[in-house]
Amino acid sequence: MSPDFVTPGSVRSAAEVNEEIRALWQRTGGTLSAEERAEYEMLVVEWAAALRSGVVKAA
Repeated sequence: MSPDFVTPGSVRSAAEVNEEIRALWQRTGGTLSAEERAEYEMLVVEWAAALRSGVVKAA
């Protein structure tokens, strides 16, 4: 997992989480290890929660 991974319950915008998801896929070349897949799954859950809660990136 990346050292800057934020624990569940943090408040990040969907855009911020999406950027981390994109970086993960780019970093791995599109193939995820078991650990990376777990990170991806947590990021997707966080992204969906941010969308539901309407968290927007601060200006």
